[in-house]
Amino acid sequence: MTWLLGSPEESLAYVLADRGFDVWVANNRGTRWSRRHTSLDATSWRYWDWSWDDLVVNDMPDVVDYVRTRTAHKPHYVGHSMGTLVALAALSEGKVSEKLKSATLLSPVAYLSHMTTPLGILLANTFAGELISDLGVAEFNPTSPEVTNIVSGLCHNPGINCYDFIRDFTGENYCLNSSAIDVVLQYEPQPTSTKTLVHFAQTFRAGVLTKYDYVSPEVNVENYGQEEPPAYNMSRIPVGFPLFLSYGGQDDLADPADVDLLLADLRRGGHSDATMTVQYLDKFAHLDFIFGVCAKDYVYKDVVSFLNRFN
Repeated sequence: MTWLLGSPEESLAYVLADRGFDVWVANNRGTRWSRRHTSLDATSWRYWDWSWDDLVVNDMPDVVDYVRTRTAHKPHYVGHSMGTLVALAALSEGKVSEKLKSATLLSPVAYLSHMTTPLGILLANTFAGELISDLGVAEFNPTSPEVTNIVSGLCHNPGINCYDFIRDFTGENYCLNSSAIDVVLQYEPQPTSTKTLVHFAQTFRAGVLTKYDYVSPEVNVENYGQEEPPAYNMSRIPVGFPLFLSYGGQDDLADPADVDLLLADLRRGGHSDATMTVQYLDKFAHLDFIFGVCAKDYVYKDVVSFLNRFN
């Protein structure tokens, strides 16, 4: 629903469809639109025993294969926020680069060490995800009593303004009007696994992007063959693979300093202006790129040009 909540003139999925692209919209596992399973019930702990690592290893390659099988074409990939993280990690692991034409990354997330969102920092530093997990809550549902009670407690901390939740969590959005916010809050945020929340907190606290850390050296060895979780290396993304990255100066989640670290990795790996397009919008914050009423003018027209260039 993220790509479809605005008007047809303002939602990227519609914009691309109106320009002749065959648009496929994927649902991350655990959202209200993607909770079925061949053998597990969504109320079971095992159903939620995954982090975004599993989206990298299993879900994204399967989605790409699904589209390719039905269209007989390589698709372009477009992602926002965690969708960019999954794509970057999968590309760095060599899982999908040969199956895609390009990747468009809006508010790209790889590093989180410069994240400035007060609530996000507090959640990470108070080990809120680990606490929720210890309570036996495997599903991180923002509307559940367990989660709302913890967040309500954090909202009383100095510097936290939960009365303006979106701005406090994502930054000062430039063209996200009140009617758009009302619609967004009817559908967002969606449930995910508590393990994914813990994984994001680990990324922030460690300052590096690694696979999920089981903390126990023995369990890490069991899963990875080594005592520390392996790091994702963004410089391994194939040099010739076309990338479009658009990020904002007011983004509290995908902070410009963290995006600069990602760009440095990519350039260190050999990426240049020939196949990598970088757009910086000083006034944009995290949600402007998908819900902002002016994104069509500032971002989407350039996305369309990029896709046509490598189509």
